[in-house]
Amino acid sequence: MAKLQNIIPVKLITKTVGNINVDIDELTFDSRKVKGGSCFFAIRGTQSDGHSYIPQAITSGATAIVCEELPAECPANVTFILVDNSSVALGYMASAFFGNPSQRLKLVGITGTNGKTTTVTLLYRLARRMGHKAGLLSTVVNYIDDVEVPSTHTTPDPIQLNALLKQMVDTGCDYCFMEVSSHSVVQNRIAGLTFAGGIFSNITHDHLDYHKTFGEYLKAKKRFFDHLPADAFALTNADDRNGMVMVQNTKAKVYTYSLRSMADFRCKVIENHFDGMMLNIDGVEVWTRLLGRFNAYNLLAIYSTLLLLGFEKNEVLTGISDVTPVSGRFEYVRSGHGVTAVVDYAHTPDALENVIKTINEIKSDDQRLITVVGAGGNRDKTKRPVMAKVATELSDIVILTSDNPRFEEPEEIINDMRIGVDASQAKKVITIVDRREAIRTACMLALKGDIILVAGKGHENYQEIKGVKHHFDDKEVLIEIFKTLQV
Repeated sequence: MAKLQNIIPVKLITKTVGNINVDIDELTFDSRKVKGGSCFFAIRGTQSDGHSYIPQAITSGATAIVCEELPAECPANVTFILVDNSSVALGYMASAFFGNPSQRLKLVGITGTNGKTTTVTLLYRLARRMGHKAGLLSTVVNYIDDVEVPSTHTTPDPIQLNALLKQMVDTGCDYCFMEVSSHSVVQNRIAGLTFAGGIFSNITHDHLDYHKTFGEYLKAKKRFFDHLPADAFALTNADDRNGMVMVQNTKAKVYTYSLRSMADFRCKVIENHFDGMMLNIDGVEVWTRLLGRFNAYNLLAIYSTLLLLGFEKNEVLTGISDVTPVSGRFEYVRSGHGVTAVVDYAHTPDALENVIKTINEIKSDDQRLITVVGAGGNRDKTKRPVMAKVATELSDIVILTSDNPRFEEPEEIINDMRIGVDASQAKKVITIVDRREAIRTACMLALKGDIILVAGKGHENYQEIKGVKHHFDDKEVLIEIFKTLQV
């Protein structure tokens, strides 16, 4: 419970109508959840306008309404707060309602197309390994110290987000590491939060179904850094061509990391094998069980962040040498007869290229790479042919299949992918709509020593078809097929 007058963001208010000295029991932007003591936020969305539900909220007993446009009638028993942007107001009011928890721990956010989940998860694990209580907000799962909380979005809505941060504070957490999606920035889900630091990993084409253009996608990522406070750090990947663009207007202290050029934090890949790689991080050689240049970037970002947070260098390097892969990120399964299968979440052209190139760098010339890949339905269509092109150019055999077709027909998605296949590469491409059968076929085609890459779903344990999520786990299926076929 909080007094409305104590949680109103004065700088955002245009006008108030009614008594602001009232008790608020809860915040909500869902009119179906309104009851006595609720403050309802009328938010304009892509599907509907929350202002249409103000009468329903009033009927359900709302104590206060935050809106961008006052209704024709304002009942005397309801307080109205007029603002320019209801979603921004929600962020600030949710923070205040829960006691501004982001100011009471060190909150670090990471944004970028690839690497977010691995980076925040390993930051969380290493902070806890070094004796600190920490929280995690990720695509895969959320954690309040050692308590798991299911994850529904890359970045939760402001109410859920601040409630989770408050639980972290109440549990005694010193740190929270969170993924910051481009959607969450545009939708103001992180409005009102105080970040101790921000990390930029990389940016490639993704989510253009939502942002429409790459420029808009870039601006969404950049807005995160534009709003960092002066006492925060902004850590950016100097090797990404947009790395310095991200931080050009930030008030935060800028630091860089790189595998290729001069930077504040540097790393070099010395050896790369299927069981790990040897890195030189700031002059110190470190063996890690993660592999691939993309993971070298992730580990360097983790190392840099922990040093900027005040952790001791040798302790951080020791921790890096002991970390294990994050679920669905370059996880591999070996059959009893010498076939290796890699499961990876790569669902963008850049991520797919990184994974395939890593496999090709490690495998010998007599080992073939069989790639099983699809593309999600009702999402960015422009990347479909590009993903197929990447897969066919860099693999020996490619099986195009389903990957969360959602409300589209999987055959149509695969046809979109095939457009990217050059005629000279067409003979190496097989189309199998059923994902289980596609994986089974890859296993049957594999000879001793061959590598199978099953890309796109990683940690996900479902296939989403016509609005229904059916249980499906790539790693589970591979283990089952390996046992059945005895390959």
